[in-house]
Amino acid sequence: MRIAIYPGTFDPITNGHLDILERALRLFDKVVITIARNSAKNPLFSEKERLEMIRRSVRTLKGVEVDSFDGLLVEYARKKKAVAVVRGLRAISDFEYELQMALMNRKLDEDFVTVFLMPNEKYTYLNSSIVREIARHDGDVKDFVPPHVLEKLTEKMHEGKARSKGTKR
Repeated sequence: MRIAIYPGTFDPITNGHLDILERALRLFDKVVITIARNSAKNPLFSEKERLEMIRRSVRTLKGVEVDSFDGLLVEYARKKKAVAVVRGLRAISDFEYELQMALMNRKLDEDFVTVFLMPNEKYTYLNSSIVREIARHDGDVKDFVPPHVLEKLTEKMHEGKARSKGTKR
């Protein structure tokens, strides 16, 4: 069985992430979509919330496992017996960062393979940060995320606004 790891923060998962996942499923028997815990990031959604959103988003897809991990990606990939790691590339700026990461991971493990996939062109400008920012300003993000993610995002933004109004004097 050819297993691939698709790591990310997924804060929240977007239609662009799902597009990359579906492309990866054409190449691999199983794809583990996993939240990479990153202490440098301060996500909007808790890990539990993100895992639930991912699970709901992929429930109709066969060959997908949802997980989270802490530590080095190369170690996690070994543990899962993965033959590759999947990363999405939207723009040249993504490539520069992802190339550095791929080369460092290969330095840590010479058998480490990174597969770069390009999303459908309608998702090339899309990322979770942009989705959060649009939602924060009451913009319409329904075309960028699954419906259940839109609900969670709307709830989270309303909670944040209510909290900030409560702290103003």
